[in-house]
Amino acid sequence: MDMKKLMKQMQRAQTAAAEVQDRLAQLSVEGQASGLVRVTMSGQGKIVSLSIDPAAVDPSDPETLEDLLLVAIREAEAKAEALQQQETQRSLGSLTGLI
Repeated sequence: MDMKKLMKQMQRAQTAAAEVQDRLAQLSVEGQASGLVRVTMSGQGKIVSLSIDPAAVDPSDPETLEDLLLVAIREAEAKAEALQQQETQRSLGSLTGLI
């Protein structure tokens, strides 16, 4: 394989990777815990919003709210990771034959 062809393929791969990141920034996923806490993340895994139902706030039991937050965040993270893998696989499919 000549250097010019390799450079062209690398440019296409970089463009595809940038497109994946752009799509992920526009997509979102949600994690929730018991319907009391909701976390929305971008497809890139950044928290965009957080919603806490007042019923989840018990000043004498902050640990429960902390647990609910962790569950919702972890669920959103898992969904964001799955979305990242899905978008990356879809992008790699468009690069089939390059390598």
